[in-house]
Amino acid sequence: MEFTPSKLNTFLFFKLPSAFWSGVRVKEISPTLCIAAVKHRWFNQNPFNSMYFAVQAMAAELTTGALVMYHIKKSGKKISMLVANNKGNFSKKATGRITFTCNDGHLIDQAIQTAIATGEGQTFWMKSIGTDQKGDQVSEMEFEWSIKVK
Repeated sequence: MEFTPSKLNTFLFFKLPSAFWSGVRVKEISPTLCIAAVKHRWFNQNPFNSMYFAVQAMAAELTTGALVMYHIKKSGKKISMLVANNKGNFSKKATGRITFTCNDGHLIDQAIQTAIATGEGQTFWMKSIGTDQKGDQVSEMEFEWSIKVK
C-alpha cells in the first residue's frame, strides 16, 4: 500500500470501519509527521454534547499507527505491531473539528533496526496532540507500540 491520505482513508473503510464511520480522516503523512482530523457530530458525541473520548482515541492512535506502518513498509521486513499501553489526558471539551498531530516518526526507525538486529521485540511511546479549530489543546494521547520481526 502506498502511504497517502487517500489510501489510508480507504484502508480505514475496510480495516477500521468504526473510525471511518465516526468521521476520522488522515489529512497528511510524511516520514516524521501524521495528521488526522475528525468533526464533532451527532454520531460521535457523548451525552455532554462533545466528542466521545473513544473517537478522539481512534484519531490519535491512527496518527501514531500510520507512522509505524509507514516505517515498517519502508524497512522491507515482516514486522508485527501492537498497542501495548495508552494514556490519555483531556483538557477541554472537544467540539467542532479536532485535529490530531503526531510528530514522532523519528522514533520508529531505531526501534525497527534494533528489532531486526536482535530478533527481539521492541517498545516505544508516541504522542498525539488534539487541538480544536482555535488551536487550543483538547487532548493528549500517548501510545506504547510493540514491534517484533516475524
